[in-house]
Amino acid sequence: MSFRWTCPYCNHKCTIGGSNYDKHTHVFDLNNKFKNKLGLESIIIVCPNSECEEITIGSALYKSTNYREYGYQSPPNNPSIYSWKLLPHSHAKPFPSYIPAPILNDYNEACAISDLSPKASATLARRCLQGMIRDYWGIVDKTLYKEINALEDKVSEQVWESLNAVREIGNIGAHMEQDINIIVDVEADEAKILIELLEILFEEWYIARYERNLKLSRIQQIRDTKKAIKEQ
Repeated sequence: MSFRWTCPYCNHKCTIGGSNYDKHTHVFDLNNKFKNKLGLESIIIVCPNSECEEITIGSALYKSTNYREYGYQSPPNNPSIYSWKLLPHSHAKPFPSYIPAPILNDYNEACAISDLSPKASATLARRCLQGMIRDYWGIVDKTLYKEINALEDKVSEQVWESLNAVREIGNIGAHMEQDINIIVDVEADEAKILIELLEILFEEWYIARYERNLKLSRIQQIRDTKKAIKEQ
């Protein structure tokens, strides 16, 4: 068996086969509350990139889809009861160090707790966004609301609406509703979508600017080299 895979540590895209992959299932019953034979599946992948070779470990608990007396079977379309990401500790992607450390720290923390506390993750995503607006655009105001408004004519309408959405969802984690009986939750998959927006902004703001500056500097270096040759 082989499959396409992207390493969560080095972002290397590769094909995983038997030499980099191992899967085992521990089957048990033990009179559990589900009244069903269960399988605890563990998956281990080692990155084949020689400069990485990091270990990724995940685990999931499944119900048997066969009758109890026929043992355990868990086909691909059988959803897990629980799942755990053991290594790496979060789904944070590696980003270059020229992105300011405080911004990356907030991003990494938001990723690390997106499953355990989606509301807290959304709040950190909001804080990370504010840091980016202040650092990249140089816009500093009393509130994030005003800072995003100042960006309205500088980014596309879709991006601007998304920035406001991060602010509003992040507020859910930061502030209690006036009526404490009204519970507005942020789901784990929703927190991850906010994090994906941060990753888009890292790419479109910081990385695109850095790569553009490199290319422009290279053009100037070529010009200076040619000019020096002509002047000899």
